[in-house]
Amino acid sequence: MTSNGLSEAQREFYQHNGYVHVRGLIDAGEAAAYRAELHALAERQGDNDATWSSVKDSDTHILHCHDVHFRSAAFTRLLVDPRVTGIAQSIVGPNVELHHNKMFIKPPERGSPFPMHQDYPYFPHARHSMIAAIIHFDDAPEEKGCLRVYPGSHRLGPIEAIGDDHHAPEDRFPIERATPIPAKAGDAIFMSYLLVHGSGVNVSDEPRTTLLIQMRDPEDEPLNDRHTSRGQGMMLAGIDPRHQAFGFAWEEQAA
Repeated sequence: MTSNGLSEAQREFYQHNGYVHVRGLIDAGEAAAYRAELHALAERQGDNDATWSSVKDSDTHILHCHDVHFRSAAFTRLLVDPRVTGIAQSIVGPNVELHHNKMFIKPPERGSPFPMHQDYPYFPHARHSMIAAIIHFDDAPEEKGCLRVYPGSHRLGPIEAIGDDHHAPEDRFPIERATPIPAKAGDAIFMSYLLVHGSGVNVSDEPRTTLLIQMRDPEDEPLNDRHTSRGQGMMLAGIDPRHQAFGFAWEEQAA
């Protein structure tokens, strides 16, 4: 990683594989502080299980919260941290817009898996500029249900999605054959929303704590409006180059 984002070698790796593992994006002390913020947030909001419908019968559990920057100012600052936005600019381009963000806490021993999937079905865009950054606030070895990917699958384009939770066909993309990406506290994984990815069950005796940030080029038009969220459209780097007249938010809502 360079001071301005990804190195040329990292860019090439991303283009070929659809993801890049950035080690030590933030230091261990920062990661511990963010972890404490998220666990305190989870305590304030109470139970909020986000286990997918296709694995609901697995007796597992996962905590989540969308739009975390509306719940803790620490994450407002993290969203615009140049260490994050510089890498996003290396992939998306000079202008980077927030789509949404969310925390995930996989509890010990039965932290829910995520079936293999692309993010595309949830918020498809015309030019596929959408990326995700997964920032780890504690270690994520395989036994914690680390991220697993099919390298290069982003080059397939949108694939068939199955079920209410839009997971990938299990016979084509079994989770057992996906490449695990163990990570350390402070690491981040940036990936295309077309990359087939998922994660296993946390069977360890410690939680797994992450923040996911979805970002896009502001000129990349969404193909539907199913996945709007508070703060969507916030510029994280650069500008919104589109020519638009100013309007008050309440006027836009009334229209």
